[in-house]
Amino acid sequence: MAEKDTSVEVLIVGGGLVGLTLGVAIAGAGLEVAVVDREQPSTQKASPFDGRSSAIALGSQRVFDQVGLWGGMSWAAEAIRFIEITDGQIDRGASPLSMSYDFSEVGDMPMGWIVENRAIRLSTHAKAAELSTLHHLAPHTVAELERDKKGVRAQLEDGTKIKARLVIGADGRGSQLRKSAGIKVAETDYQQNGIVCTVVHEKPHNGIAFEHFLPSGPFALLPLPDSEEGIHRSSLVWSEKRELVDGYIAMSNEDFANELHRRFGEGLGEFSVTDMRWSYPLSSLHAERYIDTRLALVGDAAHGMHPIAGQGLNLGLRDVAALAEVIVDARRVGLDIGSPQVLEDYAKWRRFDNVLLLGAMDGLVKLFSNDLAPVRVARDIGLATIDKIPPVKRFFMKHAMGIVGDLPRLMQGKSL
Repeated sequence: MAEKDTSVEVLIVGGGLVGLTLGVAIAGAGLEVAVVDREQPSTQKASPFDGRSSAIALGSQRVFDQVGLWGGMSWAAEAIRFIEITDGQIDRGASPLSMSYDFSEVGDMPMGWIVENRAIRLSTHAKAAELSTLHHLAPHTVAELERDKKGVRAQLEDGTKIKARLVIGADGRGSQLRKSAGIKVAETDYQQNGIVCTVVHEKPHNGIAFEHFLPSGPFALLPLPDSEEGIHRSSLVWSEKRELVDGYIAMSNEDFANELHRRFGEGLGEFSVTDMRWSYPLSSLHAERYIDTRLALVGDAAHGMHPIAGQGLNLGLRDVAALAEVIVDARRVGLDIGSPQVLEDYAKWRRFDNVLLLGAMDGLVKLFSNDLAPVRVARDIGLATIDKIPPVKRFFMKHAMGIVGDLPRLMQGKSL
């Protein structure tokens, strides 16, 4: 049961990876925050809820670390020390023209980490429970919401009333807050689904993230920590034509492992899998604006992308770092945290970065998800050319690590 007639400074609707991280960040800085989420916390933290893992760039790891979350998930994090990018066809192996990244080319820190989403949830929920200024209201839904120049007034389905200065929509791609504000979106459906699961393999991955581009879409194996018994594991993200996905999901474990072997080859030895597989539709989405009267959108409510480069959650964590900074700084100098001036600062900061990255990812999907011979040759030559130009490689690597551009303090490894 939620607390009756709660008054807070910030109301966050959506308690997923982005929403609850934002709640932890600003509550940890001393603001009174309510996070309302429709999911039962115990369900969110259970293994069957979400089979995905996330690539956590260095900049995003700094965000988690600064708000006190990294320690609660680092046990489940595997460092990305190398990235192998190849192009190929099923049963024909990879093209000899490829590109590889080595973390030592840009410093002594990993390019990022692969962390199972469940581990991130365990950490955010545990930290939220420690913060006296954070009210985690779940499972609950917002039944009514009013926003005007004076403030925000919400009522939950159980009658609980919440007053706030600002409401933040972290309620995903189907965001009801975005829709209620009349904010339109540009969408692209790639007619693909992502098949995800944890894969066991014979040989160690040695910290290598493999991205293999096939005609139907990217096929990635991302390094996970070995099990306590020393079993080698990776996270599979397999983009496939939507009409074929159900057939692959329904395969026996042996047949599914054989399909993985056909696509990946001998590099990790024999594969084995379990029945725990998930499928998610792949699309991109971008809101025409991120703000409205006393409303800000973050994460998938504002933008969503294809997982081709593993940047989806990282983009959401950039939103977290930027919005937390403008809110906390405004409060410290006595400004209204829900004022148009404060929200415009957030929107301007994030929009340019998001537009560039979403456009780049859309171009990559269209470039690599086809089997036209001239295009295949051109992209292979492109990969090989970039691989031979160290300054260009370092530029791409630093972008992927989230350590270039106008970075919020949290992404620089500094406190709010």
